Amino acid sequence: MPTTLSSTSAPTPPTTHPKHKTNNLTLSIDGTSVSPSPQARNLGVILDPTLSLEPHIRQLVKISFYHLRNIAKIRPSLTPPAAEKLIHTFIYSRLDYCNSLLYGICTTSINKLQPVQNAAARLLTHTKSWHHITPVLKDLHWLPVSHRITYKILTLTYKALHQLAPPYLSDLLSRSLRSTSAGLLSTPKSNLRSFGDRAFSRAAPKLWNSLPQLIRQSDSLPLFKSRLKTHLFSSAYS
Repeated sequence: MPTTLSSTSAPTPPTTHPKHKTNNLTLSIDGTSVSPSPQARNLGVILDPTLSLEPHIRQLVKISFYHLRNIAKIRPSLTPPAAEKLIHTFIYSRLDYCNSLLYGICTTSINKLQPVQNAAARLLTHTKSWHHITPVLKDLHWLPVSHRITYKILTLTYKALHQLAPPYLSDLLSRSLRSTSAGLLSTPKSNLRSFGDRAFSRAAPKLWNSLPQLIRQSDSLPLFKSRLKTHLFSSAYS
């Protein structure tokens, strides 16, 4: 079965400027025109051309509310611990999965995920929709979605600095020579703020250096996580 490029999408010559983009790449397969997909799924994450992750967020919200509706049907028969386990299994596992990729995207997009957590908290605690949700989240000791993203990145940073993460992450970080005793990291320059600032090599040092020294110098991962959550919890609900 022959496969050829259509006449509207000739291959880019080797001498073409590296910034050139082929916007109309179409394949002709056995007389059928096949256009490229605007989205790609990799390890469960839906990627779009601008890396806005909007399609991924929409799908995440849709699936989460689907599971919340199913849990709500059996909630009267569940004990609070059982309901919380279901919520952590079907909701939080999705909100936390690869959530470090959401760092630096539009705040409006992040805010689309917060109603999922709010709905889960209301379902667990039988809180009515007209009641303010912040005291409920605080009583449950749940970090807001934006702070959970920060928590994930900083946890990965601690692991990378203590040989608890893959070498490719550790190689992205370097300690600042001017403040070795303080445990600060050097922050590389970024040419593209829209994408470069979201890279782990830049986001991790920025967040790490903003932590109190006591947290950065934690002796173990469990201690670091405990201190970090306390710090972020205080920041979120102060």
